[in-house]
Amino acid sequence: MIKHAQQVAIADPETMAPPGAEVADEHIAPAPRVSVQAFCESVETAAAVQAAGEDRRLAKAHVKIQMGGATAAVEAYRTSPTPNVILLESEQRGDDILHKLDQLAEVCDAGTRVIVIGRVNDVTLYRELTKRGVSDYLIGPVGTIDVVRAICGLFTSPEAKAVGRIIAVVGAKGGVGASTIAHNVAWAIARDLSLDSVVTDLDLAFGTAGLDYNQDPPQGIADAVFSPDRIDTAFVDRLLSKCTDHLSLLAAPATLDRVYDFGAEAFDSILDSLRSSIPCVVLDVPHIWSGWTKRLLISADEILVVAGPDLANLRNAKNLVDLLRTARPNDHKPYYCLNQVGVPKRPEITPADFAKALEDQPLVVIPFEPQLFGTAANNGQMIAEVSASHKSAEMFRQLAQVLTGRAEAKRARGGLLTPLLAMMKRKG
Repeated sequence: MIKHAQQVAIADPETMAPPGAEVADEHIAPAPRVSVQAFCESVETAAAVQAAGEDRRLAKAHVKIQMGGATAAVEAYRTSPTPNVILLESEQRGDDILHKLDQLAEVCDAGTRVIVIGRVNDVTLYRELTKRGVSDYLIGPVGTIDVVRAICGLFTSPEAKAVGRIIAVVGAKGGVGASTIAHNVAWAIARDLSLDSVVTDLDLAFGTAGLDYNQDPPQGIADAVFSPDRIDTAFVDRLLSKCTDHLSLLAAPATLDRVYDFGAEAFDSILDSLRSSIPCVVLDVPHIWSGWTKRLLISADEILVVAGPDLANLRNAKNLVDLLRTARPNDHKPYYCLNQVGVPKRPEITPADFAKALEDQPLVVIPFEPQLFGTAANNGQMIAEVSASHKSAEMFRQLAQVLTGRAEAKRARGGLLTPLLAMMKRKG
């Protein structure tokens, strides 16, 4: 028996997803810093594990792949300690698999968890594997997401509190209103969906979240990022400023008394702490390109790119979306929306042109409403507080539902607002 390995109930084979099925929209919590060693028998499985090791949810895990299956694993661990997770592929029949596992148990360290990939679909085998402490059994052939789900699932017990979803909002260009959209979406998530949420203002020098929520907290994210050794759930909780019953703010200092240069991993421990206790974390990512902003975007569960209707925004949005699609091959495409559309007498690139270039429709197209948005900004209010029935408030509610996985993305058609925008331009 694998010593002290966590025993996880194995799903009924009749209810399992088809082999290799990939669910891009599935919310899978990332794995902690663990070591994973895979012993494969087929090139296809090795490739799937290799791709899984490059997935953002296993970014902290160290994944090593060897060929030779269970036989190679037994030989390897006769003289070396076992890792946190062993992934074994076996193309043998049930009795042969069990025999190899018994041999592995003799050299397996306490606490090591074992995942087996086999070809046999047999309930009796599942029961025997469970008796031996095997954590999961996957029926091959497996896909990348199958491997990611299995490894990450080892560290998310059914009894544990659900790991929070991280939503990153970033502008394709400065001044397109990405922060305003991030703050209003977070408000809608908290108010309309009743999800406990935190807005994290990552523009430490010039952030506006404090102004938008009419808050002036004495502490915020700077206290966390400059005190990495103190970060835990209790410490981060003390830094949060309560905006509503379900919404809190981790504010930026918005001062220039120091330079805010960070390494790529500077915010990792802060977000890990927030994710462990808050169902939804909205990141207001500034329009800069650095190691840490790139890392935050790639590691987020959901991404919303905010663009204005001009050529620079189109180019930047396409560059962002293309990079993120490449860096996140096992996730759905980043979402994007258009903002400040319909400025009188201003030539604009149409939503249809954006859709053609980005090969996707925008989630919403938010019209230029200077009176409404200006009033909200100057009063420290959200759009829904100024006018709850306004179309823009409804768009923020739609974004909140999609980004939290509560609704299917119904992207705006290219000509959705054409009549409205044409009328606005004529008035101008």
